[in-house]
Amino acid sequence: MKVRVLGCSGAIARDCRTTSFLINHNILIDAGTGVGDLTLDEMRQIDHVFLTHSHLDHVAALPLMLDAASSLRSQPVQVHALAATIAALQSHIFNNVIWPDFSRIPSAQTPFLQYRPLVQGEVIDVDGAGVVVLPAVHTVPAVGYAVQGAQGWWAFSGDTERNPGLWRQLEQLPRLQPSRPLSMLVIETAFSNRESDLAHHSLHLSPSSLAAELAQRAVGASYPIYITHTKPSETDMILHEIGQMEPAAQADIRWLQAGDVFEM
Repeated sequence: MKVRVLGCSGAIARDCRTTSFLINHNILIDAGTGVGDLTLDEMRQIDHVFLTHSHLDHVAALPLMLDAASSLRSQPVQVHALAATIAALQSHIFNNVIWPDFSRIPSAQTPFLQYRPLVQGEVIDVDGAGVVVLPAVHTVPAVGYAVQGAQGWWAFSGDTERNPGLWRQLEQLPRLQPSRPLSMLVIETAFSNRESDLAHHSLHLSPSSLAAELAQRAVGASYPIYITHTKPSETDMILHEIGQMEPAAQADIRWLQAGDVFEM
């Protein structure tokens, strides 16, 4: 399995694209502005989009991608999301006001997109790859995802604050496939400690709350931690504060960047 980081920023700026990951050639995890760097042929090959939640930085490119590539496809794109996320898309984006309702274009029988509701804890088979829906704690209904590769699991927290259920679920992943351990965890840290109150109220992590989260990892856990969703204006401060926090000595913490490619 190949994971390509299209975008991993908490906002836009030069060289900053919001959250999206391309799994192999046909699966998107979130559809932030990073999708815009794909070629038309790459967009055409995307069959499945898994959304963590309805916030704009995670869905902004979805309507534009569908507009660009759907006429080149013979099958609708499958959009997998919580029922509440689907309802938000239908009410606020694909509503024939902000954007056409692509679930009924060119016809209800042959649409450009189809919605696939999912629930937290579900395991979905996508072309032989297992996708596990992980819990998340955010201001709107939200999830994270873990995707099974040939040699291990890639996991993404989605937007979340303190989330004990995530760590319990991560411990269960190797039990689904004992020969495939957790290979890496991508976890958000949107704000610096000086904005910890804002992080708490908006249900995001800061380095101090990230430290508390990492303390919940299973004893002996050795997988690397990749930090995502930093605000561009605070990235340097966030990374400095993460480097100073106590758990850093026990965790392999790295900064995720657009363009990174992982194989597992």
